[in-house]
Amino acid sequence: MTDLPLDDVTDHLVGVFRDPAILIGIPLALLGALFMSFGAQYQHRGVTKVERLTGTSGSEGLNLRQMAGLLRRPSWVAGTLMLGLAIVCQLSALAFAPLILVQPLGAISLVITTLLNARVSGHKPTRQSITSIVACVGGIFVFVTIAAFVATETPLTHGQLLTVLIMLAIVLVLACAAWLLFRKRAHPLFYIVASGVLYGFVATVAKIVIKRIQTGQFDWMTVICVVGLLAAAGLGAYFVQTAYSVGPPDLVIAGLTVVDPMVAVIIGLTVLKEAETAGAWALVGFGIAGAIAVYGVFSLARNHPQVVSESQELPIRRGSHGDGGPRR
Repeated sequence: MTDLPLDDVTDHLVGVFRDPAILIGIPLALLGALFMSFGAQYQHRGVTKVERLTGTSGSEGLNLRQMAGLLRRPSWVAGTLMLGLAIVCQLSALAFAPLILVQPLGAISLVITTLLNARVSGHKPTRQSITSIVACVGGIFVFVTIAAFVATETPLTHGQLLTVLIMLAIVLVLACAAWLLFRKRAHPLFYIVASGVLYGFVATVAKIVIKRIQTGQFDWMTVICVVGLLAAAGLGAYFVQTAYSVGPPDLVIAGLTVVDPMVAVIIGLTVLKEAETAGAWALVGFGIAGAIAVYGVFSLARNHPQVVSESQELPIRRGSHGDGGPRR
């Protein structure tokens, strides 16, 4: 068999993709998923450590004392730096590859985080939790794969940009209002879903900002986009830290890797009109794949081995061994 020259092999590989820049975006997105996994694990460790040291829970939202304590925890700082690298990798990937391709690749972080958390916590994944993870990852990949086939990237209009900014403002107001009203009895899924929705807007607005900068459209609308992006990222990050105090890191990542890309793709399909030629089969596929992914998140929240084992533990009052005897 005749060996092909290296240049011919490279040209053939690049020709598989419509845009050769995708070959740069894919590894950057995968590297970002790796940093996200380790960053989530270290941040979760820092949050739980601060809760133990302060003797208070962050389930109702981290207070200023707890936030200040996080800044003094090396594990949390290391995790934050890793998440910062994950964001840099994701933004770099968005500069080379479409949003609908970059966002779902973050689902790889769910698998990595699950393995890390199982090793650190000693809670091995059960068959039910593995099934839930497969539903999360499989559903989101099917969802975005369909979008990749029917989506067409078009120039962004002023009206579309204004619509995205109005939607982002509404989401920010609703998220803050819901937190103020229900934070004392909010379910962990509230923080996970809320942060996922916010990060979905962050990814969408980040892609818009990158495209406008690439086309030389850095005007006041772009500045507003940056301000909205920072506000959504800050509030989403706060919700994520609170979620770490009420749930294991792989459950938090599961919500983010499902809700985040789904929100970004839905905005791209409905507001940015990236699927005007999509047929009924695509809409049905979106519904089925999205339902499977959402089921996976709720199922993981119910069947996660760490959550189940903690719920089965008997509460022990402070200053006792649980049998009425004094603490030594």
